[in-house]
Amino acid sequence: MQDSFVHKGKRKILVDYLRQRIGISDENVLRAMSEVPRHLFIESIFEDFAYEDRAFPILAHQTISHPSTVAEQSELLQVKAGEKVLEIGTGCGYQTAVLLAMKALVYTVERQKDLFDFSKKKLRELHLYPKFQSFGDGFAGLPTFAPFDKIIVTCGASTLPTELLKQLNIGGKMVIPLGPVDEQVLFRFTKLGPTEFEKEEFGAYKFVPMLGSTNQ
Repeated sequence: MQDSFVHKGKRKILVDYLRQRIGISDENVLRAMSEVPRHLFIESIFEDFAYEDRAFPILAHQTISHPSTVAEQSELLQVKAGEKVLEIGTGCGYQTAVLLAMKALVYTVERQKDLFDFSKKKLRELHLYPKFQSFGDGFAGLPTFAPFDKIIVTCGASTLPTELLKQLNIGGKMVIPLGPVDEQVLFRFTKLGPTEFEKEEFGAYKFVPMLGSTNQ
């Protein structure tokens, strides 16, 4: 699959939708969404629908998130160029690519080996290079590279992974869906001090569950 004028036109329509219907106003997010070829991260049978606001199945019984979810999570992160961002759940690599297009320094972890291999190959094909891409347990974060300016969790967690909060800079933000499956709510935590956090709530979403350990 290539990135054609048709795909670019569909991305423009998607960005207009995100701006007007979803209310995304961060131009850095919208520019990244207009640049990243989502159709290259999903199976070719879904190519014609890649720029609709829909989730699609990917490897390892996971899904690629709705574009609106990717855009909203990215906007809530308030990413600035050059910031260190830890992504928990690389998945197929689409959200990673959006963060890289936003000029973030991305450290990303994936526990499903099939998805780790796919995303690594796909990002390389597109000449997109995270600072570090890891196969491992997202709950543990990446303490070797901490602290991070921002942390984004792309899968739902039943309980707050406190280890991740420890890896945030003071003033840093973590965006994470929390709660039981099918009842997850998107939260943003801002680290005010070593053990002090501001917690904001942004409504219900549906994410794949966050799983511990790894899957070979």
